[in-house]
Amino acid sequence: MALLAGPLEDVALADFAPAPGAVLLMLDQVTDPQNVGAILRSAAAFGAAGVILQDRHAPRLSGALAKAAAGAVDALPVARVVNLSRALEALEEAGWRAIGLAGAAERPLAEALDGGPVILVLGSEGEGIRPLVAEHCDELAKIPMPGGFESLNVSAAAAVALYEASRPRARA
Repeated sequence: MALLAGPLEDVALADFAPAPGAVLLMLDQVTDPQNVGAILRSAAAFGAAGVILQDRHAPRLSGALAKAAAGAVDALPVARVVNLSRALEALEEAGWRAIGLAGAAERPLAEALDGGPVILVLGSEGEGIRPLVAEHCDELAKIPMPGGFESLNVSAAAAVALYEASRPRARA
């Protein structure tokens, strides 16, 4: 017996309703299917509200990505957008706050999180968040790394950021 399943349907940005403690992930040109799959798995494990991918420069939810996600592609809402900057504007108007992760940022992520609905924006390895996307973030923050390394693999950074965002916070 064989089953040919159709492609998974994306959700609309408007489907992401802001709520205290809600977390969305936005991936800026993260193209490695295994990294995106691992990020989806972490997002599902930490109870993220969903993930936003670019329509282009992001892998489809199939094959190696689905295998790395270990079931998360079916459990987590995913929106695909043409323009991440415009998507950030629309989400911010709806009540979300965007924090871009950047190693050069001054403030640690733990201090930037306030318990409100947040979009964690992660960029591709090497390039990071593109400048125009970073400009549309409310703040840039870093994951402190006292061990001397300058960066993490994007899927590891996503897992650390999701853990930090899932910790209880004083509500603003």
